[in-house]
Formats: sequence, structure tokens, C-alpha cells
Amino acid sequence: MTAAPLDLDSSVVSLADKAYVAVRDRLIMLDIRPGDPIDDDELAGDLGVGRTPVREALKRLEGDRLVVSYPRRGTFATGMDISDLAHISDIRAQLEPLAARRAAERAARSSPAELEELAASIQHLRVDRTDRTELMRWDLAVHRAIYRASGNPHLEDVLIRYDNLATRIFCLFLDRLPSVDEHVGEHVELLRAIAAGDADRADDLAREHVLGFERAIRAVI
Repeated sequence: MTAAPLDLDSSVVSLADKAYVAVRDRLIMLDIRPGDPIDDDELAGDLGVGRTPVREALKRLEGDRLVVSYPRRGTFATGMDISDLAHISDIRAQLEPLAARRAAERAARSSPAELEELAASIQHLRVDRTDRTELMRWDLAVHRAIYRASGNPHLEDVLIRYDNLATRIFCLFLDRLPSVDEHVGEHVELLRAIAAGDADRADDLAREHVLGFERAIRAVI
């Protein structure tokens, strides 16, 4: 089984939301590289929307720390400083386990079918035939499913922001990382621990997953 394009934001309805999700995806996956200027007219044409939705999207993305605007200079993809890795990991190492724990605690009261299905899909991925960028889309999909399952929309919002920033760093080093398949594969055990309601194990696995991500990056710097 190979990865199919994942719809990470199925609730998108407005043109501004469409522009936001599309540009965010390009920034996270480094189709727009750190420091690149962003031409809102060009983006509007590419996305088939007007300039207003694109400008609204860029304002939101500035709040996400994915773009930065300068008076009279324009808007640029945020640069990447590897020192940010420690700060981002510090936050994620606290909050990712919390989300996994809450999701596991709620598993008995809600259907864990989505997480079980996601675990099965990842377990059967043909990693050797799946583009690494596509593997990172699976990574994003898993984390967002766990955040939703936590039942805390505020925690979900915060974690989506920091997972996006972490994924951007990961993508910067993707070609130098030998264990991307292992990183993505770790999700199987985590998802099944959550679906089984094993909160302690889910907590431990989520923390180790985040810390392992940081170690993998630092090993190739």
C-alpha cells in the first residue's frame, strides 16, 4: 500500500481558509523555502482565488510564525534557526504526551476506530515506495488525529502550531535522515495504545517520539 494524498483539513469552507491551508502546506513542506519572498498576486493565481483571501491567509500565517512581514519590503517565509529546535521540542515534550494521555482516557467513551484505521494504514505502508515528503504528510495526519481525539480544542490549536514548525525543521533535513520510516512507523504503537485506553503507555510513547525526533535532527547537524 502506498500513501495517498491526505486531507488534513476537511472542514475548510471559505476561500480564505482554502488559501490558508494551501499556503501553510507549501511552507511546512518547504515548497516555499525559508526566507523566500511571497508574492500574493502569484499565489492568488496559483490557487484560483482573489488577492483578499490570500492576504487574509498570510495574516494568519504570520500569527503561526510561518511568514514574516516587513513594511515596504513585503512578506517572506520565516527563516529557520536550528536553535528553535530545542525551544519547540521543550514545548512538545510536555504537551504531546498530555494530548496522547487525554485521547487514551477518552477512548472508552468515544470510538477509537479512526485511530485503529490510521495505525493499520501506516503499518501497511510500502515505505520503500513512498516519497519521503508524503511520509511527512502521514506524520502530520497522525498527530492531528491524536490532537482531535484529546477533546481539548485549545490544546489542539497549540499543538498544531508547534507540530507544523517541527515538521518544517524535519523537512529541512529530510534527505539526510536515515530513519524517516522508523519515525513514521512509531505511530502504530502509539495509536494502538491510545485506542486501547492505555494512557500511561501513550504518554510515554508520545514523549519518546518527540525526543527521538530531536535526537535524529541533532545527529545530522
